Amino acid sequence: MVRTKKLALLLILVFMAALLGGCSTSANIGVVDVNKVMTDSPKVKQFQDQLNAKGKELSDQLEKEKATLSPADFQKRQETIYGDFMKIKQDMESQVDASIKETLESISKDKKLGVILYKNGVAQGGTDITDEVIKKLQ
Repeated sequence: MVRTKKLALLLILVFMAALLGGCSTSANIGVVDVNKVMTDSPKVKQFQDQLNAKGKELSDQLEKEKATLSPADFQKRQETIYGDFMKIKQDMESQVDASIKETLESISKDKKLGVILYKNGVAQGGTDITDEVIKKLQ
């Protein structure tokens, strides 16, 4: 009986040591400033320029049609164009998000980072990978 208790205690200690040892391998933490990525990345700026151009194109199209439409039809057309613009905006945001996620996964793998956190949520520590994300997003 005593022997079984000692064996159980030994197994628990070995298990805890393995568990704690495994936790320390993922202690490499990356930190990214998403706001800086969104303002400094050429790829994100390209998406923003495309979105602005499409918004201007839709607005110009609406202005041309304004003279030929009744106020009620103009309002319907305006709502339709706004919906089209929002769909384009969501699609572009999805593309930006996917690009950033893919870049973070690549950097995480290259630098063997266990976790990547947003910089505004970290008081201290971590490896700042913001500039590397911006560089890879070109």
